[in-house]
Amino acid sequence: MHDLLKGYKETWKGLNAAYEVRRAASEAGNAAAIAERQLIGEMRGEVEWIIEWLESGRRPGNKRGIERRAAYQREKLMDPIKMQAYVARSTAGSPANLTEWEMQQIEDALCVLSERERECYVLAHGECFSYEAIADLLGISKSSVATHIKRAQAKISERLMNSLFLVG
Repeated sequence: MHDLLKGYKETWKGLNAAYEVRRAASEAGNAAAIAERQLIGEMRGEVEWIIEWLESGRRPGNKRGIERRAAYQREKLMDPIKMQAYVARSTAGSPANLTEWEMQQIEDALCVLSERERECYVLAHGECFSYEAIADLLGISKSSVATHIKRAQAKISERLMNSLFLVG
C-alpha cells in the first residue's frame, strides 16, 4: 500500500512539473499547450483524489466514514428479502418464502406499530417504495413518511431487544 501511495505521489510531482511547463507555453497563446494544460490539470485532480483516499482510508469529500454513521443509517432491522416475502405472502417455490414461525415473528415485531407507521414501514421495506412515492400514496408529506418510518424502526428495535418471542 505504501508503494502504491509513493508511486501516486511521484506521478503527482511529474504532473505538476508538466503543468508548469504548459502554463508558460499557454501564456504565449499556444492553443495546443492550453489543451494539454487542461488535460494535465484534470489528471492532477484525479491523482490528488486517489492520494487523499489512500492516506485517509475513506472516500474524499465524505464528512464521516461508514464506521461513524448513526445506527439507523447502517443497520437494517429486518432482512429486506424476508420483509418482501412477508408482504407478498406467496407460496410459490421461492427460496424467500417464510416459514410459519418467521411470519409470526415478523407479525409480532410489527404489532407494536401504529396503523400509519405500519403502512409506511411495510411500503418502504416490504414493497420497496421511495419516501416520495409513499407520501403520494398516503397523501402526506415526505418528511412525515420519514418520521413514521424512523419511529417504526425505533419501536421494532425496542421490540427485538425485549421480546422473548423474537429470539431464535
